[in-house]
This record gives sequence, C-alpha cells and structure tokens, in this order.
Amino acid sequence: MKKTSLSSALMIALAGTLALAGCKKEETAPPPMESTPAPAPMTEPAPAPAPAAPAVSVTSITVGNTAAADKSVAPVAMIGGKDKIIVSVKTDGAANNATLAAKLTYQDGQVAGEQTAPLNTSGAETTNIEFSKASAWPAGKYRADVTLDGQPVGTTQEFEVK
Repeated sequence: MKKTSLSSALMIALAGTLALAGCKKEETAPPPMESTPAPAPMTEPAPAPAPAAPAVSVTSITVGNTAAADKSVAPVAMIGGKDKIIVSVKTDGAANNATLAAKLTYQDGQVAGEQTAPLNTSGAETTNIEFSKASAWPAGKYRADVTLDGQPVGTTQEFEVK
C-alpha cells in the first residue's frame, strides 16, 4: 500500500470542496413581494357642501293689519282680536318657485297659524301672507317667523292682540 502524505490528503479534500462549491446551485434573490397599498388613514368624512345661497334675499318683514295698493303694510304693535294679521315680506333678487312661509306663534308656544306663498320674482317685490280667523284671535303676545325654502330669514316680529 502506498503511503500518501498529509499534504496530498489535504489537497484532495480541498479539490473536492471546490468541486462541490462549483456544482452548488446559484442562489437567486426571492421574487419581490407584491406590495399591497397601506390602508388609508382614518379621517373624518368630508363635510357636505353648504347649500347654495339663495339668489333672493329678504330685506324686511313687517306685521300689520292693512295693506296699501303697493302691498306695503304699516307696522303695528297692537292688533284687534277680529283683525286680519298680515305678514309683509319684502324681497330682492331672483327666485323661481321658491317657497316663502310665515308662522304665527302664540305666547304659550302654540302655533296659531302657518301659511306659504310661492315666490317668483326677478327684482324687488313685496309678498303679503294673510292670516284670518272666523272667531277672534286670543288676546296675548304673538311672534311671526318667516322662512324662505325652509331656511329662517329676517328678524322675528313680535306683536300683541288686544
């Protein structure tokens, strides 16, 4: 038997290691992971757009009991129990099929009457909303509130029935 030297054995082991390393499969980078978009941060919902400002505005509200030919009403603070109550609303601007409404409220909070009137205008105009009652209006304090398309307009008018 032939003796091999230690260096020969090391050389053979080294050659085998290199041969195995050369046959080893080349590592490939893993395929890129499909990224999913990060969830959007939780935010408050966007506010609803504000309703468009009406093209018509209320310039004055007057409560009285008699209307002149031009629909103007002289303001009165005291109305008789059998008088007609007129809520006169002056507007300016353009409106097509807008709804003008007046509500009378008695001093105890009870609604004494509600009326609506269509508003079709292209300029300054006066619209009178009339309230009448077969029996006398109960004596006491009242207030008249006006809305345009459901939105409060003008200043609440207060008056008294004697």
